[in-house]
Amino acid sequence: MKKIEAIIRPDKFQELRSHLTEIGIGGLTITEAAGTGKQQGQKGLFRGTTFQIQLLSKLKVEMVVEDSQVESIIDVMIKACRTGKIGDGKIFIHPIEEVVSIRTNERGTPAIL
Repeated sequence: MKKIEAIIRPDKFQELRSHLTEIGIGGLTITEAAGTGKQQGQKGLFRGTTFQIQLLSKLKVEMVVEDSQVESIIDVMIKACRTGKIGDGKIFIHPIEEVVSIRTNERGTPAIL
């Protein structure tokens, strides 16, 4: 099993969610995040004064999936979230040793379905 974490633009979430549903991915966790990378924030304008916004709003999308699903999920994430501009985000893949369902006490793959 693998945990996939992706930091994406908030405006791309609905499209991503739709594509994930199409390939049978139903369970995920979303967290609002703020950060900066190569984008280095952006300039804002308030009453004629320019200012620098240091942190940009992002969404962190997390899911635990079977190893066989990882490449198709990465493909879907790139297809749905890529604009070609700085700030499109990153995808992180982590190995998962074990998953346990608190409600049913199931372990492994049955616990993530």
